[in-house]
Amino acid sequence: MAKLSNKRILVIGGTSGIGLAVAKASLETCAKVTIASSSPERVTSTVESLKAEFPHASITGHACDLSSETVEAEIESLFEKVGTVDHIVYTAGDKIAATPVEEITREKIIAAGQLRFIAPMLVTAKVASSMKRSDRSPYLSPGPDSSITLTTGTAWERPVPFWTITASYLGGVGSMARNLALELRPVRVNVVSPGLVDTELWDALLSEEQKGELFQEVKAKNPTGRVARPEDVAEAYLYLMRDVNITGRIISSDSGASLV
Repeated sequence: MAKLSNKRILVIGGTSGIGLAVAKASLETCAKVTIASSSPERVTSTVESLKAEFPHASITGHACDLSSETVEAEIESLFEKVGTVDHIVYTAGDKIAATPVEEITREKIIAAGQLRFIAPMLVTAKVASSMKRSDRSPYLSPGPDSSITLTTGTAWERPVPFWTITASYLGGVGSMARNLALELRPVRVNVVSPGLVDTELWDALLSEEQKGELFQEVKAKNPTGRVARPEDVAEAYLYLMRDVNITGRIISSDSGASLV
């Protein structure tokens, strides 16, 4: 039997890109999946689409606005709706804050970190708090069979001009996970570090021509000779959920980009 069969998996950021691919891959293993995203309309449409693709699967969805000033209340509300889960996958993100260093401001620093660093830390904080309560069930099942998987990116180890703010947070996610792996033990905490992935994110950043040029350049440079699809990277998340012997680690799924 598949290790994730009947496991309850919450994918935060599960309506698009890597998160959606993780949700689909999890459903293929007969897991029970809940997706969360900021847009109620997108959550509804994605759940309907997944139910059409996996008619016998258990799939639900809830809106959760992690960019809100009331983010802590949003997280608590989400978990109260979802109930106890076995795995949490966090892939939520937003448009890359490509900012020359001379244009960096306090406001830009805070905004860039809201979804990539602040929100995932608050998610884990709420999980930890729930596990110490005796009056109700915890948000995450205790034990090494359960896990939290966060998301960073290769810019934390391979500098990209104008990505100083974003790269700083990406590096922080790795440090966060290593510390959380000790604080939340025996629950496991790990990170996936994708390289360039062909997702909707790039459609918002670049024109079709610019995107094509970038992807061709990356293909020529990457040892695998390709740009990853979301479903490729999703396998790294499933591995980290399955392997009860790994915690506090960053797994790169980057087409070998970090080698060159």
